[in-house]
Amino acid sequence: MNPSGQTHRVFLSVGVVLGMAILCTVGLGGCARKSTGPQRPRIALVMKSLANEFFKTMEEGAHDHHRAHAEEYDLKVVGIRNEEDVAQQINLIESLMAQGLDALVIAPADSKALVPVCKKALQRGIVVVNIDNKLDADVLAAEDISIPFVGPDNRKGARLAGEHLAQHLQPGDKVAIIEGVPNAFNGIQRKLGFEDAMKAAGMEIVASQAGNWETAKATQIVSAIVTAQPDLKAVLCANDSMALGAVEAVKAAGKTGQIHIIGFDNIAAVQTLLKQGRILATVDQHADQLAVYGIEYALEILTEKTTPADKETPVDLITAEDLP
Repeated sequence: MNPSGQTHRVFLSVGVVLGMAILCTVGLGGCARKSTGPQRPRIALVMKSLANEFFKTMEEGAHDHHRAHAEEYDLKVVGIRNEEDVAQQINLIESLMAQGLDALVIAPADSKALVPVCKKALQRGIVVVNIDNKLDADVLAAEDISIPFVGPDNRKGARLAGEHLAQHLQPGDKVAIIEGVPNAFNGIQRKLGFEDAMKAAGMEIVASQAGNWETAKATQIVSAIVTAQPDLKAVLCANDSMALGAVEAVKAAGKTGQIHIIGFDNIAAVQTLLKQGRILATVDQHADQLAVYGIEYALEILTEKTTPADKETPVDLITAEDLP
């Protein structure tokens, strides 16, 4: 073999390798992504129905926080079509995990059904923070996982509203409770809080039915209860959307001002009704900050490697006197 030819082929091979390396790093922007510094944590906020004003407010609060801290993390915010679309919420989380995720902040539509997909996230090394509606403790234990809950004491909040209502009633008065979705921990806790206050005050709970967080459903249920219980004195609703439905039902029955209505969430639409006296009280769990609490805790866990634990957030009774 000609030594010079062999040398030429060696140089040619080296040239090809060098050319490919240059193509990777320059022409294609790098075969592997060129590092420009530490990558920002990718956080996803997965909420329930954005048709509910409460979650729209939560979304706006999250975006406001991200705009003020855009250099600290990347944020993806999604919600589902309606409060009961559990399958869609699971699919959203699966899709987000496939895209790449460092932390998941989840307001689960169902306290039990969302546990398996949250476990899958943990197994992939994703930090999971539960907000708004607490995941079921028994299901978490059965799956042998722990997920921190950042949110209010819903039972305490509902009890505050119920105690305020009791001041406007007499022992023995008839009241009804409109519950949320049956498998939602926060709805269950609010029902228990209402019951705590009503039983302590000696009221008679004549009905307790699930309104599934929806205005139209609550209107239908309350209309039937008002017809069946003509001496009904109050309706305690586990969220403000259902309180709006109760207001419509009471109005249609010609009993505005005769039946007190309690809500929960302090959405803007209810504030007007509070001022008009058509709703007696609601409970503020600070929707604009609830997701922010979860996001900040997720960042703390990611950066400081802290051991996750539950964190209680504020909950306050709101009456007409509290509004500007």
